[in-house]
Order: sequence, then structure tokens, then C-alpha cells
Amino acid sequence: MNLRLNWVGLKTLVRKEVIRVLRIWVQTIVPPAITMTLYFIIFGNLIGRRIGDMGGFDYMQYIAPGLIMMSVITNSYGNVVSSFFGAKFGRHVEEMLVSPMSNATIIIGHVAGGVIRGLLVGAMVTMIALAFTRLEIANPAITFSMVLLSSIVFALAGFINAVFARKFDDISIIPTFVLTPLTYLGGVFYSISLLPEFWQKVSLANPILYMVNAFRFGILGTSDISIAKAYAIVAVFVIALFSASMILMNRGVGIRE
Repeated sequence: MNLRLNWVGLKTLVRKEVIRVLRIWVQTIVPPAITMTLYFIIFGNLIGRRIGDMGGFDYMQYIAPGLIMMSVITNSYGNVVSSFFGAKFGRHVEEMLVSPMSNATIIIGHVAGGVIRGLLVGAMVTMIALAFTRLEIANPAITFSMVLLSSIVFALAGFINAVFARKFDDISIIPTFVLTPLTYLGGVFYSISLLPEFWQKVSLANPILYMVNAFRFGILGTSDISIAKAYAIVAVFVIALFSASMILMNRGVGIRE
């Protein structure tokens, strides 16, 4: 009975999140598509002509996987942090807490919504990229598994941010001062082989670097880092962030205070 109730609760949460994304598609889908189009025009087309090839590929081709992954990461994170904080702010998070749903179901439901939005935006950005360059998926399994795992990681990170957030300003601090710098320094626009040795080592501490490179390997077949290491790091982040989310929910941090 409990399993069935949790399943019903999970489907309801996911349905709510999907409807939310589609209902306000002008805010959730269109802006990232426009932003990525400008990236392709400015960085790929205008600046790319002066840069030439990178990693044996046309510069537009090289940055396309990074831009797709960047859109997936930011939208997965943004959807969950805004949705769960909105539930806290509107005081209807209590309805979920007193329902038969487990904390794990609440977390998974919100994360699923973030993943769905991230993948929707990623698919749209991919179509935009195909208007500018040619992309052929070298390894579909790596491509789809890495974009899915990366989306889960940042959806979980967005959930944790929402748990601690006390006001709307708190949900923009991490994306502005942490997520955006890590994304730009995550090998989206360049190969870390171009960096001095010291900065190459510093870059290896950035988890987004592994996600972008593994995704690029899945599409183009080239990477600056070990794919096995990338999967190991992403898996560790999924487990660690989900465990942290469960601990916070079980303790009622930011919710029952």
C-alpha cells in the first residue's frame, strides 16, 4: 500500500512539474534557446573564424556539445531551486510533508521535473546547434547517459539550495557566484590542453569539466580527460547529493524551522 501511495505521489509531482514548465514555456524554454543562439553566433561564428580549429574540429563543432551541456545544467538546477523554494514560500510544502509520500519521493519528484526541463532545453539547443554546424553522435550510450547523470547532479544541487534558501535572493547566489563561473571554466569554450600546467591541474577540480568532456566525447569522440574517471566523479556526486538531500529532509532543515 505504501509503495503504491508513493508511486501515485511521484507521478503527481512529476506531472505538476512538467505542467509548470510547459505552462510558462516563454520563461522556461524560450530564454535559454535565445541565449544559446547568441552564443553560437558570437562565439562560434564570429570569434570562431579567428580561432580556427580546436582539437581537430571546427570551433563551432567543438563548442556545441559544451553549450548543450551548459544549457542542461543551468536549467536543471534552476527548475528545481525555483520550484521547491516556491513550495516553501507558498507554504504548500507542508501538504507534501504530511502526505503519505516519503522524503525520497518528494526529492525524486522535484529532481525528475528538473531533469525533464533540462533535457527539453538541451534538445532545443541541439536543434539550434544543427542550424550552425554538423553534429554526428559518435557514442550514443555515453552521450545520453552523461547528459542524464549531469542533469540529475545539478537538479539535486538545486534542491539543496532551495532547502537552505530563506528568501528569493538566496536562490540566485549559487547560480551567479558558483555555477556560472564553474560552467565557463569547465572547458565549454576551450580545451584545457591550451592552459599552463598549473591551471590544467586547477581545472581538474571542476566537476563540470568532466561532464562537458564526457559529453563531448560522446558526440565528437574527443576528450581532455578519462571517460571512466568522469563517470566515477559524476556517480559520486549523484550519491553524495542525494544522501545530503535525504539528511536535510529527514531533519527538517529549512522546512520545519
